[in-house]
Amino acid sequence: MALIVIVAAALLLALLYVYPRAKGTNSPPLVNASSIPFLGPIFSPLIEFGASPMRMVARCTKEFGPVFTVKFLTKRITFLVGPEAHEPFFRLNDDYLSQDEVYGFMKPVFGPNVVYDATKKKRQVQFQSMANGLRVSRLKQYVSKIEKETINYLKENWGESGQVDLLESLSELTILTASRTLHGDDVREHLFKEVSKLYHDLDHGLTPLTVFFPNAPTEAHRKRNAARREMVKLFSKVIKERRSGGGKSDGTDILSIFMDTKYKDGTRLTDEDVTGLLIALLFAGQHTSCITSTWTSMFIAKHPDILKRVIQEQDEIFSTVGDKDTLDYEKINHMELLHNCMREALRLSPPLVLLMRQAMKDIPVTVPIKHGSDQSTTYTIPKGDIVMVSPSVAMRLENVFKDPEKYDPDRYAEGREEHKRPYSYLGFGGGMHSCMGQNFAYVQVKTILSVLFRKYEIELLCEEFPVCDYQAMVVGPKGDCRIRFKKRA
Repeated sequence: MALIVIVAAALLLALLYVYPRAKGTNSPPLVNASSIPFLGPIFSPLIEFGASPMRMVARCTKEFGPVFTVKFLTKRITFLVGPEAHEPFFRLNDDYLSQDEVYGFMKPVFGPNVVYDATKKKRQVQFQSMANGLRVSRLKQYVSKIEKETINYLKENWGESGQVDLLESLSELTILTASRTLHGDDVREHLFKEVSKLYHDLDHGLTPLTVFFPNAPTEAHRKRNAARREMVKLFSKVIKERRSGGGKSDGTDILSIFMDTKYKDGTRLTDEDVTGLLIALLFAGQHTSCITSTWTSMFIAKHPDILKRVIQEQDEIFSTVGDKDTLDYEKINHMELLHNCMREALRLSPPLVLLMRQAMKDIPVTVPIKHGSDQSTTYTIPKGDIVMVSPSVAMRLENVFKDPEKYDPDRYAEGREEHKRPYSYLGFGGGMHSCMGQNFAYVQVKTILSVLFRKYEIELLCEEFPVCDYQAMVVGPKGDCRIRFKKRA
């Protein structure tokens, strides 16, 4: 019986592959061969993509141009690679290219009626409340909080000298600073261990299987669901205490903003809504900031000339801008080289290597026939296709970034500004879908690294520099991230 089911399933897949749904004559070129052809046209693209998604996208870009379609079993996925191809992806709204259908697997993590599961009107209110918490007036107040957390962490965990795994260390520090600014003093000082443990279970409940089967009965999903329920209980208690006057908050944390937010009908965000938004922000920021701060530190340490210039920049800023003993928002904004070092780390090692949408209508896209060509053509992406953009591949295009494999922070400086071409630099997405938390990320990472580089000398211990771990859900460094550190005199 089992054999009959397997054979029937194989025949069905074969039929779906041989007789795909109709498409127009100007649809993007279809990738019908793989680098591992012996597995056949049905399974070989799936296996090749799973083994190395970036290598496959880069190969297909070279062979087929900036726009191409790959069939994964019954799904058609159209890839857009390069500034011109990216334009509709980042310009069009969800009526044309929707996020809901492709990111629905996050609902069990964030909860119902939050972000991708919310109605359009509710989501607008939720996003506006997030944006209010990330305004410049708030960021100015966050600098001292992040600085204090960083100084205390380094004092307690690093000391005078020693060795640490930089990724582990900065991951711990990032969530401490995020808790202080997002959740508030009361949560950071009294409930951090509980929040950190619950976040761990939520984070580990997001696996490759989750994308396809978000409610599969696995142990990771069971722990994820239990953690979200406990997180709602914990923050419900905090909200109740604050509203009764017993909670401790200076009103600058984002939890305070969510508590005061109302939907258009006058109703408050529920405790579950508030918790879901806090989880969403923590998910969006934790991986990005800790991975980016790790890569930025390691790239700087790998290049002694750049490290020397970063230290010189810090010395100059603290001797010429404002109070020499105070790190503030004004000083952070003057750290142009450190800013560009972070930009360049994001270009070479973006944490999110694939961005997705679903085409809700036929989408025209006009692109050069080949990258760098003066001749162009227009394709139509059929309604129903999954549409993907790969920041990792796009930000290593030779016709966009000079010497793309080289770590070169000066490519963003005045006179070069290679990132100015629309939709070329995707460190934080682009257009109307650019990450609203990017200014917070720059402030958080630059504050942490300013303290680190001013207080410590660091030296890489790895024999081989880490590579991007493309097997991970959020791509971080794979390899030896240990450093030797010594406190500066």
